[in-house]
Amino acid sequence: MVTALFTNVPMQNQSGDRLVSKAAGAAIAALFKSSDKVEANVRAEPVAKLLQGSLDGFDFIGKGMRMYNGLRIEVMELYLQAVSIDFSAIFTGKVKLRQPIQATLRTVLTESDLTTSFNTPFVIEKLQRLKYQGQSLHFQNTQMTITEDRALRLKTQIGVGNPNQPIDVDFTANVEVEDRRKIKFVNVKYNGERESVDLGKSLIDHVNNLLDLDKFALENTQLRVDRLRVGRDDITFYGIAKIEQFPSGMKNK
Repeated sequence: MVTALFTNVPMQNQSGDRLVSKAAGAAIAALFKSSDKVEANVRAEPVAKLLQGSLDGFDFIGKGMRMYNGLRIEVMELYLQAVSIDFSAIFTGKVKLRQPIQATLRTVLTESDLTTSFNTPFVIEKLQRLKYQGQSLHFQNTQMTITEDRALRLKTQIGVGNPNQPIDVDFTANVEVEDRRKIKFVNVKYNGERESVDLGKSLIDHVNNLLDLDKFALENTQLRVDRLRVGRDDITFYGIAKIEQFPSGMKNK
């Protein structure tokens, strides 16, 4: 797919930095099912350094990026410095790194993205690994919103054993990062009757074990979050991405 994207770009009469920018942008875009907007920019001074595969830096900005598993990212920004690539691979539509790199990362997820994520088969399958009182769970109508005091509220219906008799689960929690890679719900406040609260507590324990960035990273990459900011209608994550080689898809976990 990378090659297909790249071969649609005329290669004649293009400067080296523009050529590499388009190839790198296409390589990253190919990791996603669709993107509203993709921009990539290579920095090299003098441009002749590109022939040796030496880049001063590389910037990537993607918007409305939907992954093949259904997860969606509103904004993803990558900023790299001192990158070394195999320049000859560019002409085959590929980007090959000569050595691992570390990129500054900024990612934005909207309320809609969060709700969509919790309703994808990819996430539902992981949620349904939880057994409650020895019975399987069936999730439906999951919705996540951000409250006025910047907490997350999750409302869902869970059928315990019987999907036709769902229990309403409703809780509000703050979100924080643990060990730079685990997203945790903390300071949880549960709504509803005892049955709903008990089920919500089991769900929280399960979700807190599930939201490990190493389980969602692309192959040959490692994500670490230094801080997050909850806005009025979105969450922004700031951190780094360690990349051993340009990935070709999701880790199968």
